[in-house]
Amino acid sequence: MEVDGHVVALSNLTKVLYPATGFTKGQVVDYYASVSPVLLAHLAGRPVTATRWPDGVDGPMFFAKNAPPGTPVWVRRARLPAPGSQRDTVDYVLADSTATLVWLANLAALELHVPQWRVVGDPPAPGPADRLVLDLDPGAPADVVDCAALARRLLPRLAADGLAGVACTSGSKGLQVYARLEPTDSAAVTEYARALALELAAETPQQVVAVMTKSSRAGKVFVDWSQNTAAKTTVSPYSLRARTPAPAVATPLATAELAATVAADLVFGPAQVRERLARHGDLAAALLDGPAGRLPRRGAPRRRR
Repeated sequence: MEVDGHVVALSNLTKVLYPATGFTKGQVVDYYASVSPVLLAHLAGRPVTATRWPDGVDGPMFFAKNAPPGTPVWVRRARLPAPGSQRDTVDYVLADSTATLVWLANLAALELHVPQWRVVGDPPAPGPADRLVLDLDPGAPADVVDCAALARRLLPRLAADGLAGVACTSGSKGLQVYARLEPTDSAAVTEYARALALELAAETPQQVVAVMTKSSRAGKVFVDWSQNTAAKTTVSPYSLRARTPAPAVATPLATAELAATVAADLVFGPAQVRERLARHGDLAAALLDGPAGRLPRRGAPRRRR
């Protein structure tokens, strides 16, 4: 297949990757090609960690950070330090073209995860954080509706600190709330996010928890502030997910949608996402060209009067 002037070799396009619905690798390729204009904007400059599912979502998976042998020469890469890894550096893929997305999809790279910073400089290096993320993860019997209710509290709380929040479904159990930032040290963003998570948990301890101990999460929404750590990644808006039987997409939401009372109203598949883009455009566009906020002094949330 010729894409962006590059020939991309495709294989096994009829292979079913989501057995519950019969969704094939060819349909995965088609989805990523069709949403590439918006997805590439959210991936731009961010090193990609893919999760690959060569035998479909019911089979084994593995995380793919290093560009595999045979990676086409036209796929852009960035060699970055890999603290805590078995190797000193990793050659990360930088998805900057539709051809690269098609190539990744052909590898059954269903999920695309990125950090909250972009690569800068030559030689390439991790830059400062340019966005904040709070990952809202429900502990059963809490669900995505409880996450949406918390997001309704969180968005004005961020606005009070001068940060314009954007809510997205994770495509799995919960939600993410993002905000665009001026370039900021990741440690300061993590400090701010942790303080905010603890504040929310103190206000409503029966509904919200800010500690990672799984035993404390039952029936509550865990506010995972640690995703702002420079070494961590979060699934990108518009990425497919592989943790549900049917293909679901991490989908930006309009604020009004956070009033949903049924979990099914916050689950979107590839066809729905394409329809939403045609109707609304990119509901996460503020993360790309909206005002970049500055964290309050010392990174802590401002106290409300």
